[in-house]
Amino acid sequence: MIVYFNKIIGKFQEKIKILVLIFSISFFVSGCGWLVVGGSGAYHGYKVGSDPRSVGTQIDDATITAKIKLKLLEDPVTKARKIDVDTVNGVVTLTGVVESEKEIERAIKIAKSVAGVKKVVNNLKIGKRGIGSYLSDKEITAKIKLKLIKDPELKALSIDVDTINGVVTLTGVVTSEYQKRKAIEHAKSVSGVIKIIDNLQIKR
Repeated sequence: MIVYFNKIIGKFQEKIKILVLIFSISFFVSGCGWLVVGGSGAYHGYKVGSDPRSVGTQIDDATITAKIKLKLLEDPVTKARKIDVDTVNGVVTLTGVVESEKEIERAIKIAKSVAGVKKVVNNLKIGKRGIGSYLSDKEITAKIKLKLIKDPELKALSIDVDTINGVVTLTGVVTSEYQKRKAIEHAKSVSGVIKIIDNLQIKR
């Protein structure tokens, strides 16, 4: 009975997050300068006025991300897994560590099932991540984000950073090949980075 009750509460809490997302979108459209979308424990803030994507696209992407996260949480195969979801111009990137190929296949299928998804990029890996690796990844992510913020040519851009076992994934939109190179260089300069996965899109 307790397990069932906890499951109901969990689903209710996630639906509340969707409502918060919708409220944030409405708040943003009414003229406020920031759109903040709740992510997987990390801060995802995008300065609306300088994001290369249109307002409509930003809202569509945020909605797709929220719907996928809800479906992953509710699914019995993927609900207990740490899977990060990022959406840029309808392209969804799944990042994280899972325990089986079955979980990867299921996560991809769920992402593809959401309306508006144009493509799914799979950065999910099979394995385990200990507390030491988890904390190290968080530190790497924080250092890279700080470098991006401090760079006057990149600080206002929408670039999401995810780190799994030292492998950094950069997802977002930039306005030139030069900005893309700079973002990758910043990421490579941080100690502990093993590899960079470039999912940055250039707005033409």
